[in-house]
Amino acid sequence: MTSLRADEISEAIAGGAEALFSAQRPDGVFDYGEHALTSTLGTVGAVSALHFADPAGSADLIARGAAWLERTQADDGGWSMVPGQASEAGPTAVATATLHLLGDHESSVHKGQTWLEGFGGLAAIPHAEVVAWCRQYYGFAGWLDPREMRRFPLELALFPGLYRKLFDLRAPMVSALGLAQTRHKPLSRVHRKLSKLAEPKALDVIRQVYEHEGSTGGWCEDAWVTGLIVAGLARADLGHDMVARAVGWFRETVNEDGSWNSGPLDLTWSMYAAAGLLEAGYREDARLGMTKELFLRLQQDQPFVAFGCPPGFWGWSGTKGWPATLETGEIVSALCHLPGEDQAESVQRGVTWLTLQQDTRGSWGLCVRNTKVANSGPCPHMTAQALDGLLDSGVPVDDRRVRRGLRWLASAQLPDGSFESVWYRMHTAGTSAVLQTFAKAGLSGEPAAVRARDWLERTQHENGSWGTGAPADAGTVEETAWAVSALLAAGAPAESVLPGVRWLLAERERDGGWPAARVNEYVRHVSRYANPALANGLALRALARYRKAVR
Repeated sequence: MTSLRADEISEAIAGGAEALFSAQRPDGVFDYGEHALTSTLGTVGAVSALHFADPAGSADLIARGAAWLERTQADDGGWSMVPGQASEAGPTAVATATLHLLGDHESSVHKGQTWLEGFGGLAAIPHAEVVAWCRQYYGFAGWLDPREMRRFPLELALFPGLYRKLFDLRAPMVSALGLAQTRHKPLSRVHRKLSKLAEPKALDVIRQVYEHEGSTGGWCEDAWVTGLIVAGLARADLGHDMVARAVGWFRETVNEDGSWNSGPLDLTWSMYAAAGLLEAGYREDARLGMTKELFLRLQQDQPFVAFGCPPGFWGWSGTKGWPATLETGEIVSALCHLPGEDQAESVQRGVTWLTLQQDTRGSWGLCVRNTKVANSGPCPHMTAQALDGLLDSGVPVDDRRVRRGLRWLASAQLPDGSFESVWYRMHTAGTSAVLQTFAKAGLSGEPAAVRARDWLERTQHENGSWGTGAPADAGTVEETAWAVSALLAAGAPAESVLPGVRWLLAERERDGGWPAARVNEYVRHVSRYANPALANGLALRALARYRKAVR
């Protein structure tokens, strides 16, 4: 197969880099919010919370939000997390129940119910947690008797460590909805007494997060998360100051079209853009210097008490965002490859945080150590990213932290050689990330790495691209770039990935960038969204690695 001209690759890299830089704000953030954030879930969360917390004072917002939901209902009767995509069961269930709760939306409600019946109902949703949230909304709508509702064991809040492990980042939402249940769900005498004892502790969890984020009224800067918490507090008639501030926050953050957003991803966008640009040779570019300053500025110096996290982490957004292994590992790696010495202390604090957050089994999850909660960890992809951060910072391969992490990864490999990824769909992302980590550690010949490489090689499509690993799933820029980069890192010859590189070149858009696919999991297997910074950063990294391999 004929190789590509060196100038062809370099031109594509230069065009892709400028497309990335065109999205950069003066504060260093690579901002793709206009592509990803307007959200059915966010709008449902806001409207339902305002219905319980301030029905008269926020009647205008409620009406606008309901009208937006009706406008964005798909022709088939369903909703997706981001309007215009294929209908998804979770967003459809909560949007349908909310419109029924508000009244006067019978046609939309009927169409939504019909779609759900055709899907198989709530029982067909492949995620127990999502079913639980949907049942909450069915309870709001009066479609479920309170006695049929799953009880949130509020008494576990009396044991903070256990509470965090059982509920992870959901602890504030579980606390609020559990508090509401003490007023609306029939409880046994024992459960009622235990709930009464636990009420102050559960309220503390909510307030700890509220105050950590600056008492803005928005939890996680996300209307869906905030909506769940505020609906629970309002129905429990508790936390009046937090509820009042949240009502104001909803008014401050509503979009002109009447919708609300999921949380911004300032640091997630920026870390993937920076990683691609660094691989492509833009290390000394002054524009990346602005992003370096962003990373240093947004590292958190206060513990996140509600989740038992020490300081030194990064979240996915904001100066006071929720802690995340994924972002912390990636940003530590980026800082290690950026020029200068002023980031050394920041890198060390990030390494210390990652060290303290490693599970006793050797893995990493999202933010709570030793949790097993679905969608939060332990996760092979997050573990690989944490290990990359340690290795890039200079931690040796024979260090106990690295050895334990690699050993856990080998144990987490699926029988076919692939690896899971909590935050990205199916298996190409996780398998690529883990293979790259083994290669970074100089262990490409280890059995787990060899099996991962074999899996990637045999799941490539005939056109050169990669998708989920299933033959019927079309290739995406993200998954193709992940696979190309990982195979090159593991020592695969450049000619073996050339079809993938050609496919990436053919997918370029007119501005030099690449189209984003819905490979990012908001809730695994249930709601997905696209992240253009991820697509463009990964594509740039893959082309840059190929260029190095053929020089």
